Amino acid sequence: MSDSTYVLTFEACDATSHAHVGGKCASLGAMIQAGAPVPPGFAVTTDAYLEMLATNNLSECIHVWLERLNPQDVLTEEKYSQTIRKLIEEVPVAAEVEEAIRASYEALCQRTGVVDVPVAVRSSATAEDLPGYSFAGQQDTYLWVMGADAVVEHVRKCWSSLYTARAISYRYDHGFAHEKVLMAVGVQKMVNAKAAGVAFTLNPINGDRSKIAVDSSWGLGEAVVGGEVTPDNFLIDKVIFEVVNQVISPKHIEFVADPANCCVVKREVEPERQMQPSLTHEELIAVAKMAKQAERFYRSPQDVEWAVDADLPSPYNVVVLQSRPETVWSQKARQQVSASHATGIAGVVDTLISGVKIKGD
Repeated sequence: MSDSTYVLTFEACDATSHAHVGGKCASLGAMIQAGAPVPPGFAVTTDAYLEMLATNNLSECIHVWLERLNPQDVLTEEKYSQTIRKLIEEVPVAAEVEEAIRASYEALCQRTGVVDVPVAVRSSATAEDLPGYSFAGQQDTYLWVMGADAVVEHVRKCWSSLYTARAISYRYDHGFAHEKVLMAVGVQKMVNAKAAGVAFTLNPINGDRSKIAVDSSWGLGEAVVGGEVTPDNFLIDKVIFEVVNQVISPKHIEFVADPANCCVVKREVEPERQMQPSLTHEELIAVAKMAKQAERFYRSPQDVEWAVDADLPSPYNVVVLQSRPETVWSQKARQQVSASHATGIAGVVDTLISGVKIKGD
């Protein structure tokens, strides 16, 4: 896969390329360089986004609509958001940009040995993953996209999702100039997830950094991050990797791939699986160790999205999909942890209930 102004392989991305590939892709590239198991893919750079904005004076048109906007008027904000998104999704993609996307997707197909390899097309804005801010879920991600035509179409949808109503409102509230936030897009091989979820490299209930908290459920992670299922909750000692506490929840639904229709569907979990742990002990420890590796690499508490790939053998089946800074407790002064907590012999703690809503993610 050859890199260009408009595309970069994940291997060519790192923390220094944040402005060029956005927070998500920069993080994935950095994790690859740190030796983490990351599904392959490429970034459509902010140069491609800027090329799109230059078409038919689109940037000026967007500015006019935003100038008219009263962020306190929710109904008008949603209406203007839809107008701006339609403008972006209808503008022709520059020939050079489209050619670069198609060539990179074909190279990814060859690399994986799969014709029309299914991919996740993921927004990667330059304002994502900044310490102290929580941009997660404000732009869109599209799963199980197959074929070059569909990839180009969904890249454009990711560009337009920079102007969802919730993203516009968040930038207003936190003083981010709209025109200074750019959109890159990650195109990443889909994982055939047996189970998935999130891991925090601290206890999100009390900020205890000697623990790793894991939320897990069957299928793709959308059920967990979208709050549509009460996940299994695990608390692991970060030093000796002892499971301190676990709560196995009834997991009634899961998101799984529907290859025939090139999409992801929600289905009910069979009764006999609902109360089974969604992770084996070995998989759970692998998730915890991977999360700790991410924290060591970034030198700060992390919020890690992960999955267990049913197509890969253990212990290589646990892969990282994203790692971003934890934005709540990591901003506070560290508190002394008692010796009993440090050894991992703690009492029962409150279970973690995650609720980050990600549209289409």
